Amino acid sequence: MQLFNYKFFIGCLFSVVFMLFAANQAQAQNNLQLPLEPGEFWWSGVVNEGQKMPFSKSSDYSIDLFGANYENQVQPLLLSSKGRYIWSEEPFKFEIKNNQLTVTGTGKVDNGKAGNSIREAQQFVTKKYFAASGKLPDTMLLSRPQYNTWIELTYNQNQANVLKYAHAIVDNGLPPGVLMIDDTWQEDYGVWDFHPKKFPDPKAMVNELHNLGFKVMVWICPFESADQEVYRKLKDKKAFLLNPLPGDNAGWEQSKAYPLLLQWWNGASAELDFTNPAAVDWFNEKLTYLTSAYGIDGFKFDAGDMMYYPTTALTKEKITPNKHCELFGQFGLKYPLNEYRAMWKNAGKPLVQRLCDKSHSWEDAQKLIPNMLLGAMVGYSFNCPDMIGGGEWTSFKEGSPNLQTDLIVRSAQIHALMPMMQFSVAPWRILNKEEFAAVKDAVATRTKFTPLIMELAKNAAQTGEPIVRSMEYEFPNQGYAQITDQFMVGSKLLVAPATEKGQTTKKVFLPKGKWKSDEGKTYKGGQAITIDVPLKRLPYFELIK
Repeated sequence: MQLFNYKFFIGCLFSVVFMLFAANQAQAQNNLQLPLEPGEFWWSGVVNEGQKMPFSKSSDYSIDLFGANYENQVQPLLLSSKGRYIWSEEPFKFEIKNNQLTVTGTGKVDNGKAGNSIREAQQFVTKKYFAASGKLPDTMLLSRPQYNTWIELTYNQNQANVLKYAHAIVDNGLPPGVLMIDDTWQEDYGVWDFHPKKFPDPKAMVNELHNLGFKVMVWICPFESADQEVYRKLKDKKAFLLNPLPGDNAGWEQSKAYPLLLQWWNGASAELDFTNPAAVDWFNEKLTYLTSAYGIDGFKFDAGDMMYYPTTALTKEKITPNKHCELFGQFGLKYPLNEYRAMWKNAGKPLVQRLCDKSHSWEDAQKLIPNMLLGAMVGYSFNCPDMIGGGEWTSFKEGSPNLQTDLIVRSAQIHALMPMMQFSVAPWRILNKEEFAAVKDAVATRTKFTPLIMELAKNAAQTGEPIVRSMEYEFPNQGYAQITDQFMVGSKLLVAPATEKGQTTKKVFLPKGKWKSDEGKTYKGGQAITIDVPLKRLPYFELIK
């Protein structure tokens, strides 16, 4: 009898061990299939696809996150309106089709349920996977409008016109803020110093800008031209991505490979290998020089897209294109005044994220709210909706048939109560008196609510809770998941900008409560109302009870 019990015990123990092993194996698998729950909606971490979300049982969508940031920020994250989440430290593919979500990962895929709302899921994954750092980027990026010289100067950045632009900002009644000097201020890619002919006295220029009340950023990228002395020096240190020689299996240390010349939007250049400390140290030395020699306050970090880190390249450490993008982002943590467009992970950190370049079109203007809300929800609280009116500079040339002045006004209104707003085209140059007055009204509205934005920014730095929030996030499971043309600033300010050409009325969904509009009218919530939206109006509603 004792022998029987002993064998039975051993058999049970073996079964338990086997089941635990099988469970662990299942947890470690890279594939996941989940049926959608009734009425469930999903959002992914692909910021530039925000206008296509939320996904539902009727969706037919797929995307691969390996080696692709889709021109913007990407988080390996999925969030559900029912509190479910999916996360992986590595890139994955996912598909929603036939009422089922399928994830195929290159690493372990975590999934679970945290409460019954997207807000609960977001707060859970924030704490578990990308906890807020407690730090803010330079607060002038949030407290004042930003100004970028790209549209007005394009490829002719120069000292005289930078100063002219800055003085015109102040002279036309706009507040000074962060001024970004864009591409071509430098001698060449990799020669990170002011072009001596175009900027004869950069220190005096920066001093003058500071005296006007501006902080100054300059555009920067990880590319180096191959016909410069700096290229030859960095080549000897293997500071660039290398082009492996045929049959070269010696590895990075012994390789005699030359730098890989990559085609990007401004030519063919070598790219810094951020897995090599020699490259990181050199880049930091160049940027530190700009801050000490001229008083530059920060940097606009452009490029860094995963497409420029091919898997065939030889690097000091073998990592994914996604990881290269992540390392470029982490480099910016040295500089509180920063801005990025391409990003992998790095959520919860004091890094400023900008939406990718938008065209001067109503279609792209309508992407601003859903893309900004998505970015905030997946951990990028300190974000900016590109340039007011879009970054397509040819539309703003004198006599351009594509120019739509009402779009500039509506774009400024969409920006006004976002975490950041950024001008580039000079509104005083292209707008009539009434239109420019409407833009200045939008700036004045931002000034009114700047204390609220700053309070929410400080909270975001501590908790990861978004500054701007979708209606579904703030009022979960009340039927607001598919509303993408209005948003919340915190929990008590609802913003409903006009987003369509020629729009004179707008339908606004007010949750339960008592709401006071920008016009002073009081509305009972729990209903949809239709309001007038003349060109000069930026509608907002404050929850007063």
